[in-house]
Amino acid sequence: MNGVTGGRTLAIVLGTRPEIIKLAPIVRECVRTGADFTLVHTGQHYSDTLDSVFFDRLELPDPDYNLGVGSGSHAEQTGEMLIEVGQVLERESPDVVFVQGDTNSVLAGAIATSKLEAKLGHVEAGLRSYDREMPEETNRVVADHVADYLFAPTDQSKENLLREGIPESRITVTGNTVVDALYRNREIARRKSTVLSDHGLEGREYFLMTVHRAENVDEESRFRKILEGADRAAARHGVELIYPIHPRARERLDRFGIDVSDRIRLVEPLDYLDFLRLEASASVILTDSGGVQEEACVLGVPCVTMRDSTERPETVTVGANRLSSADPERIVRTVDEMLGMDRDWENPFGDGTAGKQILREVMPKTERVRQ
Repeated sequence: MNGVTGGRTLAIVLGTRPEIIKLAPIVRECVRTGADFTLVHTGQHYSDTLDSVFFDRLELPDPDYNLGVGSGSHAEQTGEMLIEVGQVLERESPDVVFVQGDTNSVLAGAIATSKLEAKLGHVEAGLRSYDREMPEETNRVVADHVADYLFAPTDQSKENLLREGIPESRITVTGNTVVDALYRNREIARRKSTVLSDHGLEGREYFLMTVHRAENVDEESRFRKILEGADRAAARHGVELIYPIHPRARERLDRFGIDVSDRIRLVEPLDYLDFLRLEASASVILTDSGGVQEEACVLGVPCVTMRDSTERPETVTVGANRLSSADPERIVRTVDEMLGMDRDWENPFGDGTAGKQILREVMPKTERVRQ
């Protein structure tokens, strides 16, 4: 356990880059207030480039446990994590366990906690795409329905939970911890990251793309269409498209024998500060990532989401994001539309104090004196 002894004890379960980023504000608040917490890393992202380096760059304490679960089918990965996380929680006996988002680590952490006396806090609760073909949708629904504390990022997320019969007393609208993370890290990235000069992008316009979800890269025809649409959009505007490629997507490119256009520059996965710098300086972002949709919205960068649905509808409502599906013609058209948008939309995800609000909600008043 990190922090002081006595009082209410906490555990924070994470396993992927987005979870590390979005739970970092809570970890930092635990450190700042002297809260007693255990940090459990499942190892769902098993590449050092994708996870452990973030602890160093984000100035976070090392995990108390690194379970090293790694790859496997959804069932294999979740099952192994459920066993390992359950054993850790039984050993540590925390009062409250935090999970964030919709990954297999979240599902395992939520189910493991539900079998114990500990309370479960689900950070980023209430997101819904209403697409049950996405495994993430199942994960987030299950986590919400076993959680004791549901930290909804927006009023719309709260309404989603209320419609499913979750008592209002369990729900707190806090804003999204992604805003906390961006506010802290975007200036650091501007000062420290050399990614633009490293890749010859200083003073140049470019598009940025992330595509990694199973429904997009595991089906060859869909992956080819997405790459075609992105290439055509970049060609239309005479810019290069930068694609930090996830290991899963690179493996699929090789398996399917897909030759990527010279206009699409494949680069190795980037650390958080470098990627944040690329996001902030891009003309437009094409993505299938939920977190990137949020980050683009907060940074004021137009976003095109190459999916059929999104669990971040607030980004669409405020005009920061539009869905293009995987259709090449629609991708090109949607990029044109977003490049023509004003960037004066309102940030729907809060004021950057979500981490403080979340910790305050679970800690007894007697333990808040140091806050």
